Amino acid sequence: MPEVDELGPIDYLCVELPPGSMDGKAFSLLEDLVDRHIIRVLDIALVRKSPNGQVTVLEEAEFDVNGLGSFHGAASGVLGGEDLQEAGELLEPGAAAVILIYENTWAAPLARQLRHVGAQLLASGRIPVQQLLQALDDSEPQYAAKGR
Repeated sequence: MPEVDELGPIDYLCVELPPGSMDGKAFSLLEDLVDRHIIRVLDIALVRKSPNGQVTVLEEAEFDVNGLGSFHGAASGVLGGEDLQEAGELLEPGAAAVILIYENTWAAPLARQLRHVGAQLLASGRIPVQQLLQALDDSEPQYAAKGR
């Protein structure tokens, strides 16, 4: 791990994967982001919810089977068992999830400079693409009515 002053912003995500969708294609794109130094994976875990509702955390041996073999050992300790159980509870029966904590290495120089001048992050968030598309669809009639 680099020194705290050198880190970029840290994000997390939990992505539900429907049954049969863990074919490794998306994970090769994740590897590409790491290879290009856009992100650094700090923690990664796989969780599955059985059809009867039982939540299990997949062992690292499952990483190879699911296209995540290159992420063996990515465990900073930030992601804990309670986090994984909570994520698993959100899943639909039969689904799996990948939980990822990552550093935005592309933003590290900006973050470092902002910290040096005493800036503090007040808020952060993410707008899901589906929500953005819905907002754009909802706003179209307003623009059409005004002749734009």
